[in-house]
Amino acid sequence: MRLHVCAVGRLRAGPERDLVDDYYTRLDRTGRALSLGPVSELEVEDKKNLGMAAEAVLLERAIPAGALIATLDERGRVLSSPEFAEMLAGWRDGGRQDVAFVIGGADGIDPALRAKAGFSLSFGRMVWPHMLVRVMLAEQLYRAATILGGGPYHRA
Repeated sequence: MRLHVCAVGRLRAGPERDLVDDYYTRLDRTGRALSLGPVSELEVEDKKNLGMAAEAVLLERAIPAGALIATLDERGRVLSSPEFAEMLAGWRDGGRQDVAFVIGGADGIDPALRAKAGFSLSFGRMVWPHMLVRVMLAEQLYRAATILGGGPYHRA
């Protein structure tokens, strides 16, 4: 199952980029045998600062046709890491070929795009900067692969 991270904003060189790249590299090695990945990043920018609606249009263009849309939103479901891994495995085993994780900009995700999501994930009730959400998502995708593969990374 291919994984896509569709996000508003560019993740430039720096500690966040390094962390995301490290987790994607680990996921690629671990997830391949589990039919998880690769991960592709699709970054969009609202250069005219037209707001959430304009960002939603750009994000929708970035989402692969037929992909399950999974938004990252504070109103979404809070899952444990094993529950997240189980959900990914369920999508994969159910024949899902593409999942697009959608991360909005500073104001979040436009309600019209949120309404199209098949799933919404929350990393807690706090609001996180979208660049940190990308790091957290990358780590959780890698962690899910290690859980599904029976690796020692996740200690619960």
